[in-house]
Amino acid sequence: MQRRGFISRMAAGTLGIGLGTTAAAYPYSARKVGISAATPALQRTVSINGHQATFYVEGLKEEAKILHVTDTHLFRDDARGLPYTRYSARMAKAYNQTTHWQSGETTHPEAAFEETLAHAKEWGADLVGLSGDIFSFPSEAAVEWVMERLQGSGLEYLYTTGNHDWHYEGMEGSLDALRSEWSEKRLKPLFQGADPLMAVREIKGVNVLSLDNSTYEITAAQLEFFRAQVQVGKPLILFVHIPLYAPGRSVGYGCGHPDWGWEADRNHELEGRQRWPKAGHTQVTMDFYREVFQAPNLLGVFAGHVHRQSVDMIQGIPQLVTAPNATGAFMELNFLPLKT
Repeated sequence: MQRRGFISRMAAGTLGIGLGTTAAAYPYSARKVGISAATPALQRTVSINGHQATFYVEGLKEEAKILHVTDTHLFRDDARGLPYTRYSARMAKAYNQTTHWQSGETTHPEAAFEETLAHAKEWGADLVGLSGDIFSFPSEAAVEWVMERLQGSGLEYLYTTGNHDWHYEGMEGSLDALRSEWSEKRLKPLFQGADPLMAVREIKGVNVLSLDNSTYEITAAQLEFFRAQVQVGKPLILFVHIPLYAPGRSVGYGCGHPDWGWEADRNHELEGRQRWPKAGHTQVTMDFYREVFQAPNLLGVFAGHVHRQSVDMIQGIPQLVTAPNATGAFMELNFLPLKT
């Protein structure tokens, strides 16, 4: 099954972009959390070549390597999943066979994930950022399979859910309720004791923040958590599943998109879920969107969901969307000291 044009081969090295040393010239809006309007943005230079992005960052003392992985869409299941087959049937057949992003040969999500973990070890990744839709539905067998491989690899990882990770299509309930239920019942081991909706990990001077926006919305608690991480003042990167709104992009870049809502939602019946609200985004989500792109120490936003690689500069902050790992794709993120 083809979805979002994903089966088509994505050639390596399609993007080669150098973004010069930047510092935002606008104040951070959340002054109530203690950030001065005069606080300068971190100086950084960003270079992007295909699946590699290098950030040279003011004040960083050593190199940090983070591998971004998203949209593996694993579908392994067993007898425990039989009571749920009417909810998992469509997605269980969606990505059984894929085309490798580099070789163009036939592959499948499990082979792609194992190959990616092997690459992460060989590359010397300090962290693997798993930003959602690692699973096509919340299968016990698939979660156990992933946990065995992550633990066996010895790699550090940080996980947040995507909209498919917790979604059994056609199951009754609100998106928030279903996310909460299946995050607790099935996905819990992947959170490693952290809050499923928000977590942070420091990697060699870079604070890696993971926020679950898989319902296209941000909660008040997540917004406060983000503000607190900005206040820390360290170099910060943000992993989400749904890309944040970028002018000129489709509504798939839907967190903070001004056209997000009832009229834009044409897939709710296909995906067996509640339709997006007529009112569009909550004010909290819009506040989050504004503050993300005014944060003086945010180096970049990293997302998935739309199944194609892209780069956007939004108020001086890059957002990189990584191609689907179901094809073996990933993004290497290097963070190095900036020599001025």
